[in-house]
Amino acid sequence: MAIRIVRFGTAREPDEGLRLGTVRRPPRGVRKEDYSKLDYFDVWLPELAPTAPLVDFALSEPFTLKRWAEYDKRYRAEMKKPAAQHLIATLAALSAQTNLSVGCYCENEHYCHRSILKELLADAGAVMV
Repeated sequence: MAIRIVRFGTAREPDEGLRLGTVRRPPRGVRKEDYSKLDYFDVWLPELAPTAPLVDFALSEPFTLKRWAEYDKRYRAEMKKPAAQHLIATLAALSAQTNLSVGCYCENEHYCHRSILKELLADAGAVMV
């Protein structure tokens, strides 16, 4: 059992498990009942997404190494809040019992919060794919 990091809208892997939407906003123009059918997510979990101001920062201009370092620092600070810490610990514990997937829309995982979330989950003891 493990947690897999995915890009929404991509085909599901065998035994991928439940997809959790760690995004601030659900997909535009897609009906709620179609999120899962279209390989976005099964359950929306925006509490692990960057806040709206941080999303605005990320989208305001292309990442440089310096801007990415600032984004990384700010997202990690957001994930230190108790609610996020509880969710990360819960997902880490669940990863020993079932397969889960967490993800985002971003094309480049390297410059996406899901790469940081992957590290945070692993640091919390999650079994990762």
